[in-house]
Amino acid sequence: MNGKKLYRSESDRMLCGVCAGIAEYFQIDATLIRLAWVFLCCFGVFPGVVAYIIAAIIIPTQSAVQ
Repeated sequence: MNGKKLYRSESDRMLCGVCAGIAEYFQIDATLIRLAWVFLCCFGVFPGVVAYIIAAIIIPTQSAVQ
């Protein structure tokens, strides 16, 4: 295993830090994840708000992982 861990960011957060944590995990810009999330929520591809809330509950914070 490569040692990467998924967590909610505490430094680069807009709401709960979910998008920033996902972006850090995949090593891409957090803005791209945020834009994709908004795009998918607006066009009804999946229930994005519910998925964000679930992710915010399930994914631990950065300090809890380290």
